[in-house]
Amino acid sequence: LGTARLGMAAAWPELEAAARERRRELSLPGAAVSERVAAGGGRLPAALLGLPLLQSLELSGCAALRELGPGLAAALPALHTLVLRCNALGPAGLGEGLGGRLPALRLLDLSGNGLEALPAELGGAEGRGEAEGERRQQQPAAFPQLRSLNLSGNRLRELGPGLARAAPQLQALLLSGNRLRALPGRLLPPAAAFPLLSRLEAADNEVEELGADIAALPALKSLDLANNRLTELPAALADCPRLKEANFRGNQLRDKRLEKMVNGCQTKAILEYLRAGGRGKGKAENAREEARKKKREKQQKKDGGEGEQDELEAVSKLLVKVLHVSENPTPLVVKVSPGVRDVRPFIVCCVLKGVNLNPGNALKRFLTAQTKLHEDICEKRTAATIATHDLQLIKGPLTYDVQPPGELKITPLGRKEIKAKDLLRQLQLEAEEQRKQKKRQNVSGLHKYLQLLDGKDNYPCLVDAEGVVISFPPITNSEKTKIRKTTRDLFLEVTSDTSLQICKDVMDTLILKIAELNKFTLENKEEDSGSDNEPDALCGPVNVNPSQNTQQTSFPLVVEQVRVVDTDGNLKVLYPSKTDLTTVSSLLTVIR
Repeated sequence: LGTARLGMAAAWPELEAAARERRRELSLPGAAVSERVAAGGGRLPAALLGLPLLQSLELSGCAALRELGPGLAAALPALHTLVLRCNALGPAGLGEGLGGRLPALRLLDLSGNGLEALPAELGGAEGRGEAEGERRQQQPAAFPQLRSLNLSGNRLRELGPGLARAAPQLQALLLSGNRLRALPGRLLPPAAAFPLLSRLEAADNEVEELGADIAALPALKSLDLANNRLTELPAALADCPRLKEANFRGNQLRDKRLEKMVNGCQTKAILEYLRAGGRGKGKAENAREEARKKKREKQQKKDGGEGEQDELEAVSKLLVKVLHVSENPTPLVVKVSPGVRDVRPFIVCCVLKGVNLNPGNALKRFLTAQTKLHEDICEKRTAATIATHDLQLIKGPLTYDVQPPGELKITPLGRKEIKAKDLLRQLQLEAEEQRKQKKRQNVSGLHKYLQLLDGKDNYPCLVDAEGVVISFPPITNSEKTKIRKTTRDLFLEVTSDTSLQICKDVMDTLILKIAELNKFTLENKEEDSGSDNEPDALCGPVNVNPSQNTQQTSFPLVVEQVRVVDTDGNLKVLYPSKTDLTTVSSLLTVIR
C-alpha cells in the first residue's frame, strides 16, 4: 500500500510542487494529464484535497475527466475560480465534487462538457419530490458569491428554478450552444430571482419562445439570443429597465420591420417599437422631436457665433469608411494552412488607415485600450487574442500556419530572435522569479497566458511573404512589424480557438475603440511627441524612434477588407462584410 501511495504521488509532481510552495493557483493542462486522469478512474486526483489554500483551479481539454471525485468542495473552501472547460463531466460526476458549499466561488466554467442536465447542486433534478424541494429551499445557497456561470457548449434542454436559489448573486449566465427550447422557461422561480443578473447569453440554441417574464430580471443589460427559432419578441422586453444591448440576429421574425431593426442591432429602436405595440409610433415621434431639438441647438449656436464649434463637431464624429476588395488595387490576402484546424482555427483580419498615434499620450492610450480589451471581451486571451501591426512593415501575402515549437522562430517585441519553445521556457522562468520576488502566488503580464499552449504539438503563427513570423498568438508580435508613434496604417489581426464570431465581435470592438481614441486625440489637440519611452507590450503595439511630423488625423478612418482563403484560394472569411460592425452601429457610423 505504501508503494502504491508513493507511485501516485510521483505521478502528480504538479500537486507536490503546489503543496510545497503553498500555491493559490493551479492550472493542469488537459492533454498533458489525460493519461493520469484515466488511470485514476476518470476523476481528479485525491491529492488535490490536500491543497486547502487553493483559490483558482483549472483543468480543461481533458477527455478522460468524467468525475470531480468526492469532497472537493469541502476540501477547497477558499476556491473562487473553477474552470473545467471541454472535459467529459456529467451531472453525477459534477454533483459528487460540488456537494456541499463553495462559499467563496465567484467564477464557474463548465462549458463544452456535453452536459444534458445540471447536478442538483446547481438546481438540476428538480423533480425529486416536494419534500426534497422544500428541504433544498431551506438550505443556505451552495454558491452564495458566484458571479459568473458558463454552461455554453453543452446539451442542456432546460434549466430549473433551483439555480436561482443556488447562486442568488449571479451576474453573468452563459448558455450559448445548448438545446434550450424556451427562455427564461423554468429558470425563474415564483419569488424574485437573480436581482444582479446583467448578462444573459443563449445564442445558438433552439429557443422558440422568449417569455414575458424576461422583464423580471431588473439588472439585465445584455441579452444575446442570436441564431435561435424565435418568430416574435414579447412586448414585455421593453419593460427591462436597464437593457442596453440585445442581439436577435439569425431568427426568422414574422415582423419584417422589426427584423430589419434586429439585423442592424438597433436595441433602442427595437425596444421603442415593442413599447409602441409594434406600430413604431413612439419611434417616429421621438425621431421628430430629436430633429426639432437638433435644429434648435444649431440655430442657437449660429446665433451665438459658434459655427467653428459646429465644424469641429462634424469633423469629430465617429466615422469609418469601408474600402471593398473590388475597389482596392492591392488588397491584402491571408492564406490559411490546414494545420491550424487542430491548434487555433479562427482568424479575422483587416487594414485600418488614418490613425494618429503621435500626439501626446495617444500611443499610451492605444496600448492601454488593447490591454483592457484582452482582459475584458477577450476573457484574458482565453476567448481571443488581438495583434496589431504597422502595415508599412508587412510584406504580403500572409500565411496563417503552424510550426513545431522547436522550429518556429520569432523576434518578440523587445527581445532577440528565439525559438518558440525557448521563449516559453524563458517566460516561465521569469514568471517563477517574479512570483518568488513578489511573494505572490499569482503572476502578471504575459506570464498569465503561457498555459494556453500547453499540450500543443504545433504552435500557430502568421508568416509574411519573406517567411518571417510576424505574430505568434496568443503570446507575442514580432519586432519587425512593431507599431511606432508615426504609424498611420494598421494591420489588425484577431485569432481564437473558440469561434469565428468571437473574432468578429472583438474586431468590431477594436475598431470602435480606435475610432474613439482618434476622436479624443483630435478634440484635445495634444502636441506631437517624438518620445520613445512607451513600454513594450507583447502581442500589442509599441513605439520606437521615428521622429517625423505627422498631420492631424482626418476622418473618416478607412477600413480595408482583407480576404482569408484556404490553400486553394477558396474564400473562408471576408472582413468587414456587410453584416459586420453592426454590433457597434449605435456608436459608429459606417460608410459602405
